[in-house]
Amino acid sequence: MKMIKFVMPALVAAFMPELALAQEAQLNAANTAWILTSTALVLFMTIPGLSLFYAGLVRNKNVLSVLMQCFALTGLMSLLWFFAGYSFAFSGDNPYIGNLDKFMLSGVTMDSLAAGDIPESLFVAFQMTFAVITPALIVGAFAERMKFSAMLLFSAIWLFVVYAPVTHWVWSDNGWLLQKGLIDLAGGTVVHITAAVAALMAALMMGPRKGFPTTAMPPHNMTMVVTGAGMLWVGWFGFNAGSHLAANGAAAMTLLVTHISAACGALAWMTMEWIRHGKPSVLGIVTGMVAGLGSITPASGAVGPAGAMLIGLTAGVVCYGATSALKQKFKVDDSLDVFPVHGVGGMIGTLSAGILGATGLGVFSGYGFENANIGSQLGVQFVGVLTTFVYTAIATLIILKLVDVVVGLRVTSDEETEGLDIVLHDERGYDI
Repeated sequence: MKMIKFVMPALVAAFMPELALAQEAQLNAANTAWILTSTALVLFMTIPGLSLFYAGLVRNKNVLSVLMQCFALTGLMSLLWFFAGYSFAFSGDNPYIGNLDKFMLSGVTMDSLAAGDIPESLFVAFQMTFAVITPALIVGAFAERMKFSAMLLFSAIWLFVVYAPVTHWVWSDNGWLLQKGLIDLAGGTVVHITAAVAALMAALMMGPRKGFPTTAMPPHNMTMVVTGAGMLWVGWFGFNAGSHLAANGAAAMTLLVTHISAACGALAWMTMEWIRHGKPSVLGIVTGMVAGLGSITPASGAVGPAGAMLIGLTAGVVCYGATSALKQKFKVDDSLDVFPVHGVGGMIGTLSAGILGATGLGVFSGYGFENANIGSQLGVQFVGVLTTFVYTAIATLIILKLVDVVVGLRVTSDEETEGLDIVLHDERGYDI
């Protein structure tokens, strides 16, 4: 009996490979449990994490408008992902865009698997949370001045025209950037660069808020900002470590490097402000944390702790400089600094993955991609950054023009002065 127990699997694999594969494709409870947790963590990043972070950064007359935008996007993007977003992102053989094979999640059942051993329904939900937070990030660029109707229409079109195709390029098995060997574990290109470039285009096209840059527009509630930032830090473990779609050593290392980069980014930004202004600010340390997290995201599956430290420190310093330059030198009112933090950070991380992900650099203890050539890999990373940047910029401008013609992008000057909470929602955030 013991002999049969060991011989039968070998005979099945040799003479009936299809049956062997079917037997291997079994649900892994540990992996499933971790991705269930990660899905909740990534949703937690948007509501309440990003919602509170952004809401605290705006003036008190616009606090509800930001919370409303993030909450409404969570509902809208989830439904659009169900209808066709998932299908366009993850179906078909075309290297540039999916098809409608998975329209309304056709074929997704309780028994269908993704990534070999987790329920496909869980993979759909996990990726849905990414589709939710990416357009929500863009909200920070046009906060305090875009119509609610325009925001909804823009985000809906943008999901299909920008987010789904870029997701297909990078994460679909047949995506052309994945086939070229792009390293982007959790969304340096897919999430951060697309959202940041779209944010920059929106800020440029809509123009600055009334009074910018001469009128001070400080955050109205820093306690809310720090609370949201802490939620983002915790949720990011699901964002990055969950992207391995497995509960294993790679996920554990990714969780560790994510935390190290966040810590380094926070302290680096704080130090830069301390040196320049004489005092470390709370806003600075939490913004640096976000820069560290955004930067490590694409490289989190390719570097070890030392690489994460280098990426986080670089992000804290470079993103700090980019934030100052965009507002003070170029006079661009990216209200909540989406491009200099997420865009610059995403580019730093994506390019760094091509350098630090290679073996033979000593300080990374062999953790990385074996036989990687730094020069060629860096070239692939640059192509990924450049094509994502250019495509997103052009497509976003066209969408913004279309939305402006259909419903108009911006509230009136008087409405902006009164505040979007009352004008658009007939409610106030505070009655004290």
